[in-house]
Amino acid sequence: MPVKMAIADYGVGNLHSIRKALEICGAEPYIVEDLEELVEAKCIIFPGVGAFDKTMEKLQPIKRALIRKLEDATPCLGICIGAQILFEGSEEGKTKGLGFYQGEVIRLKADRVPHMGWNRVEGEDSILEGIESPYFYFAHSYHGDPSEDIVIGRTDYFGQIPTLFLKGNTYGTQFHPEKSSASGLRFLKNFVRFAEAWV
Repeated sequence: MPVKMAIADYGVGNLHSIRKALEICGAEPYIVEDLEELVEAKCIIFPGVGAFDKTMEKLQPIKRALIRKLEDATPCLGICIGAQILFEGSEEGKTKGLGFYQGEVIRLKADRVPHMGWNRVEGEDSILEGIESPYFYFAHSYHGDPSEDIVIGRTDYFGQIPTLFLKGNTYGTQFHPEKSSASGLRFLKNFVRFAEAWV
């Protein structure tokens, strides 16, 4: 049976693209509007696009329960803002993040901000297995700056920045796999396979 994946609808995410992409990759994604349902989910997707404070505002009531789920090895994928909220806080806002990843989200130190377009992701993790072209689509002004050893992928954009993270069973990507053509679909297929092994 396909693995069920709960896509958090916190009012700012790009839901249709990620849902469609996960369906293509063999999962059974569904949108969760009542965020308390995430506490019972077998696998969680925090989608991208949005602002840090607005996103965390919606997740505050279940923050502790979500952290417990991630600590209990529930498979999770955070995309762009969905990865940034996994950190302790962000220069973009004042609200505290989930704090599952230690470290802060900082503004890009680059000549061109926001960073929009295709860039190479260098990494060794099995989530990148079978990807013929390691180029993914980015649209962001901030990125995670972890204070623990969780970086599994980096991108050269006016210097090296961390763009792929893993702690426990929680992946975080600064890029948008759902907007990254064949490379993104293979990435998501690898995540679906990873999640199936744990659900």
